[in-house]
Amino acid sequence: MTDPGTNDRGHDRMQGPVVTRRSQVDEGGSTTDQRLLDSRGPTDWVHTDPWRVLRIQAEFVEGFGALAELGPAIAVFGSARTPVDHPFYAIGEEAGRKLAEAGFAVITGGGPGAMEAANKGACQAGGVSVGLGIELPFESGLNQWVDKGINFRYFFARKTMFVKYSQGFVVLPGGLGTLDELFEALTLVQTQKVTSFPIVLVGTAYWSGLVGWLRDTAMAEGKINPSDLDMFVVTDDIDEAVALMVASKEAP
Repeated sequence: MTDPGTNDRGHDRMQGPVVTRRSQVDEGGSTTDQRLLDSRGPTDWVHTDPWRVLRIQAEFVEGFGALAELGPAIAVFGSARTPVDHPFYAIGEEAGRKLAEAGFAVITGGGPGAMEAANKGACQAGGVSVGLGIELPFESGLNQWVDKGINFRYFFARKTMFVKYSQGFVVLPGGLGTLDELFEALTLVQTQKVTSFPIVLVGTAYWSGLVGWLRDTAMAEGKINPSDLDMFVVTDDIDEAVALMVASKEAP
């Protein structure tokens, strides 16, 4: 009987950088080249994790390539469910327009509602209107006001593009997706993963409950520091929001 600790070279098998021995060896397995060049057999490989890694890599390459020369940009977040006749749709348009006039590209999730409004404002002002879409079962493509758009399969690849190519966030009223982006930004600022990153919440009535909970519950119980509440500004004034973005860009 062979000692399991013995290096039995007769049972070694190299699969790229992976070595298998003893019971882990697939005696009847084909080589990687054989599977690549063989047109027969099942197509399950396109759904395997190693193939997904290549898709993920491709999303990063496409995103970096498309946005590398974008210039100063601000991400505008908000609900896809904001109706066209809602006051916050008009506020989204105003935000997109004034950010474009201040020399920023405007990046949104590319969807309808508040995102569409910001893209529309930027586009009509002659600015660069960017949409970073996501593959979802209940949304269909990028809105018509996106000048440069990328559709992503993976949320984390898309989030990287928002953070890497945005110099600040303007956050309009929204739901879980908006909150996800907001708290990711706050976490990155808190942990000093990003620097000089202004975050402005637009809509004091909408955000007051969340801010109150952060102050009266999370901070009161020692879960966050008082300084964490200084990481964002709440306002109803788009001019103030834009001025904060400009000041951050011009800061030494």
